[in-house]
Amino acid sequence: MMKKPFCAILFFLAGFVLFAQQKPDALREYRNGNFEGSVEICRGEIASNPRNIESHVVICWSLIRLRRYEEAKGFALAGRDINRYDPRIIEILGEVYYFQGHNGDALRYFQEYVNLAPQGDRIDTVYYYIGELFIRSGKFHHADIALSTAVYYAPQNADWWARLGYARESAGDYAAAVTAYERAVSLNAGLSGARMGLERARQSGR
Repeated sequence: MMKKPFCAILFFLAGFVLFAQQKPDALREYRNGNFEGSVEICRGEIASNPRNIESHVVICWSLIRLRRYEEAKGFALAGRDINRYDPRIIEILGEVYYFQGHNGDALRYFQEYVNLAPQGDRIDTVYYYIGELFIRSGKFHHADIALSTAVYYAPQNADWWARLGYARESAGDYAAAVTAYERAVSLNAGLSGARMGLERARQSGR
């Protein structure tokens, strides 16, 4: 007598699992590199729930990867209205302004991220961007400090070691530049810019 209810329960659960598997997942699409698909899913989620902070975060990530910075800024500002202190939104605004060339605004948001999430998931990348912003403004000693912090968190990033070498070379600290360039080349011998920088720093330091 219990077989029919039990079968009905199994049928219901199977249908629920199938629905869960078919439900669009914006974050999964983003991680799979389908940024356009992720954007469309997030648009639908935001239309249904305008205060869904997760959808605002993921759509911004996807739009940045698509280089649609102005759109990303709009969703990020809306996300900030939902949660003023979400470090993900703060970091997104820093990236948007960085890529748009608004250096002062970018630096302000990146510094706010550091204050909000000193051990956050994006802390290495944020320090890298801060270093690049200081390079843009010719503050090479400041860039050295920021990029040294970036490679502390990501010691296997050859490109960042090369940029640290450039900052140190530009500041006239050739011995330290050689150290950074050598690390970059040891991690990736194919970095021609790092190899040329290493030779320049060695020559200048003699």
